[in-house]
Amino acid sequence: MTLSHRQLKWRDMFRRYAIYYTPEPGSALAVFGASWLGWDSATGAPVSDPAADGVDRAAITDTPRKYGFHGTIKPPFRLADGHRPDALAQALAALCADAAPVTLDGLHLARLGRFLALVPEGDMAALACLAARAVQELDGFRAPLTDAELAKRRAARLTPEQDALLVLWGYPYVLDAFRFHLTLTGRLDPDTATRAEAVLAPQLAKLSLSPYTINGLTLLGEDETGSFHQISRHRLTA
Repeated sequence: MTLSHRQLKWRDMFRRYAIYYTPEPGSALAVFGASWLGWDSATGAPVSDPAADGVDRAAITDTPRKYGFHGTIKPPFRLADGHRPDALAQALAALCADAAPVTLDGLHLARLGRFLALVPEGDMAALACLAARAVQELDGFRAPLTDAELAKRRAARLTPEQDALLVLWGYPYVLDAFRFHLTLTGRLDPDTATRAEAVLAPQLAKLSLSPYTINGLTLLGEDETGSFHQISRHRLTA
């Protein structure tokens, strides 16, 4: 995908980069996700929140808002010395040209610990394989974690296996620990989670989520405020 002059200017200002799955811009799920979270990473602009009876939408989406509506494939990382964002975009484009779209049985609303997300239904092997390729094949662009970054991650009381993944790949929840999800809220108490589910369920029921096809991967950059912006989106075309 060709980058616009605006994107070429923006991308050199980013402090971290990430590879996410983001729904096709303009699709019903993309419009819903941007509206729900209040941030559209494709346009790099906030979206006014419609009223949501029963929950404080701004409060419960405060944590995930800056990332935009997404499923993590390769988590945010600083660019390694000697590497350029355009080379990263080209490498992602090449990977996507060599990878096929992944069709899931569907997506459904679920609680993951204390937050709400859309999670896949059925066999996830093909999606896990795609994510593993992105993590491994693009890792040369990732700067090593600093001691402070390692300590911050380890504060989550990782298992030995997760710690090994953190050291090798810069994140503890990749490869065998990968669990794809599209985050909808931050951490909620049980009562707030129940009320948020009641608000989300009828909205999600209007969307076509079964089956659901992952048709591309997106390169995003994090600006100085912590918000993520789409740099380029690449279709899976193998």
